Amino acid sequence: VQTLVESGGGLVQAGDSLRLSCAASGSTFSRYTMGWFRQAPDKEREFVAAISWWGVTTDYADSVKGRFTISRDNAKNMVYLQMNSLKPEDTAVYYCAAKMSDCSNYRCYEQRSEYDYWGQGTQVTVSS
Repeated sequence: VQTLVESGGGLVQAGDSLRLSCAASGSTFSRYTMGWFRQAPDKEREFVAAISWWGVTTDYADSVKGRFTISRDNAKNMVYLQMNSLKPEDTAVYYCAAKMSDCSNYRCYEQRSEYDYWGQGTQVTVSS
């Protein structure tokens, strides 16, 4: 992975859905755990979701479990975050991240410091 570019952010109303995309350049994309993080104004960047090399293992923050779904397409070097039932508290800049190690069978990497590569972020704003 050389670069990560997020897209799909925007302004929506509470209850709406958005799908974020992250395009990765470089080879061996399938050998990277992919994650999504978010950062709201004046808050720390926090874990949202992660997915293992082949999508067998996924991991979610409690705050988004049941509403967000992470997926990947290794043939296209893409990772996605489907966000449903959006809430105003989901408002943040969303970042795509990559780590050159696979998840365990039960959980993926949830710490910001564990990831090797980052995108520039895409803004998601949810109005009430």
